[in-house]
Amino acid sequence: MRILFKNIKQLLQIRGPEVRKIAGADMSELPAIENAFLITENERIAEFGPMTEIPNVNADLEVDATGKMILPAWCDSHTHLVYAGNREKEFVDRIRGLSYEEIAERGGGILNSARQLESTSEEDIYKQSSRRLKEIMRLGTGAVEIKSGYGLSSEAELKMLRVIKRLATSYPIEVKATFLGAHAIPEPYRDQPDKYVDLICDEMIPKVSEKGLAEFIDAFCEKGYFSAEQTKKIMKTGKAYGLIPKIHVNQFNSIGGIQASIETKALTVDHLEVMTDQDFMDLERSEVMPVALPSCSYFLSIPYTPAREMIDRGMALAIATDFNPGSTPSGNMNFAVSTACIKMRLTPEEAINAATINGAYAMNLSHSLGSVTRGKFANLILTKEIPSYGFLPYAFGSNLIDKVMIRGEFLPQE
Repeated sequence: MRILFKNIKQLLQIRGPEVRKIAGADMSELPAIENAFLITENERIAEFGPMTEIPNVNADLEVDATGKMILPAWCDSHTHLVYAGNREKEFVDRIRGLSYEEIAERGGGILNSARQLESTSEEDIYKQSSRRLKEIMRLGTGAVEIKSGYGLSSEAELKMLRVIKRLATSYPIEVKATFLGAHAIPEPYRDQPDKYVDLICDEMIPKVSEKGLAEFIDAFCEKGYFSAEQTKKIMKTGKAYGLIPKIHVNQFNSIGGIQASIETKALTVDHLEVMTDQDFMDLERSEVMPVALPSCSYFLSIPYTPAREMIDRGMALAIATDFNPGSTPSGNMNFAVSTACIKMRLTPEEAINAATINGAYAMNLSHSLGSVTRGKFANLILTKEIPSYGFLPYAFGSNLIDKVMIRGEFLPQE
């Protein structure tokens, strides 16, 4: 099917095929075409340019985008979208004064989600997760990474990964799977965490690899969870089985997670709310992509990732939602982009770059998604009539999306 968009107020994020990520001062640039046209053919972007150069084309559908903008669909590179139930009671506990760590020490947090997942059927988990996936698609997300990590046993982790794989085959959105068996220490191993690490390395990782259920591997490198040395062991084992590291680091404490990530050649380091001078120096000298999760900081009332300093020091940056039941029960990338601007002092250009091309890079997808590029998949957001793209983060409480296209087809409107 060939679709022609015409009279587009601004066509945003125009990039050549060689651009895989944007870093430092370049993140302040958002290439655009004023008064543009765009043609999609089947699943892909076929042609675009200024209206003065619009070709004669027999389109199956014409869309008049007068007053509206088109940009790439959001690329959300860090979520825990597959889970069972909710943790709203813990939300109330935090309001009453308990910290995230105190809730975890009482058996809440990740272990609470693990218990709920264990008692829920695979089919029910799939149905719950499908509803969440369809919701974020309607909110403009065109690619998503989903982690396991609420199983904490071989069979439960595999159950989660099978659900992720089923979602990937059932919906047009690009879904990437991450094995996060090292999300927390389960109760039977509470006093023997190294034995659980051995279980991950000796049993879980080989099974995940054998069944082809994940592309990435992750660990929560944090006090009370997994040390830098344990994280390195898990990452190195995962790499031996073809899994690519993407690691939770520095959410509450700096314990060597950044250095472990650099040593194991991780694709991304995610969270980074707490940074030392040494962390900054090591990270800026590496090729590892920092990923900020502003909605998590908002929900937990913890510090925000120092994204402004990262960009000013020449680093690349991606933004993701961290969608999960405990610390970020929202997969709304529009809110994440707004929060990055409001609370982390990113410009609209920087935030859009972080949520599109850099988000795609953080999932190894920037060859096919994240920018308006001939030949890339037609995963696009058509906005409502807005005065400028700065209005997207400015009007943070409004739904400014008119239509979402994934792989050349509009999502049904509800």
